[in-house]
Amino acid sequence: MAAESAREKVLDSYERILIDHGEKAATLEQVAAGAGVSKGGLLYHFRDKAALAEGLLERLVALSEQDAEEMAAAPDGPSAYYLRTSVFEDSPLDHAIIAATRLDSLPAERRREAFAQTQERWLELITAEVEDPAIARAILLMGDGLYYNASLGAQGDEPQRQIAELIGVVEKLKNQR
Repeated sequence: MAAESAREKVLDSYERILIDHGEKAATLEQVAAGAGVSKGGLLYHFRDKAALAEGLLERLVALSEQDAEEMAAAPDGPSAYYLRTSVFEDSPLDHAIIAATRLDSLPAERRREAFAQTQERWLELITAEVEDPAIARAILLMGDGLYYNASLGAQGDEPQRQIAELIGVVEKLKNQR
C-alpha cells in the first residue's frame, strides 16, 4: 500500500466515522480499523487526533481549491456553477464539509478559518464574474441556502427546477448592473 494511499484511507475512515457517529466515536483505533491499517500505521501519518483533524481540514481546503478551479473554468460561469453544485452530491467535498462541521476538538476559530478560506475563494470568483460585491454575496448566500435545504432534505422533488430559477434570478441581477 503506497504511503499516500494509506494516508487517504485513514482520512476517508475518519470522515465516515465523524459523519456517521460523531467525533467521540472517532477513536484512533476505530479510524485505523476502518482504514484497514494498524494504529501504528495511522500514527505514522498523524501523530495524534489533533493532527488527524488538521489533516481533514487540509483536505477540505484542497478539495475546495479543486472545486474553485472547476468553477473558474465552468462554461456558464462561476455563479451558475456554484448554484448548480450547491446540493449534496455525495462527493468528496461534501464528505469533507460535513465531517469538518463535526470536529469539536479543534478550536472553533480553526474550523471557521478553513470554511472562511473556502467561501472567500468562491466569493472571489463570483465577484469577478458579476462585478458587484453585493450581488456576489447574494449569489453565495443563495448557494448556501440550497446546500442547507439539501442537507435537511427540504428541497422537495424539484431541486433542479429551483436551481434553474435561481440561475435565472442571477442573470437578471447581472443584467441590472
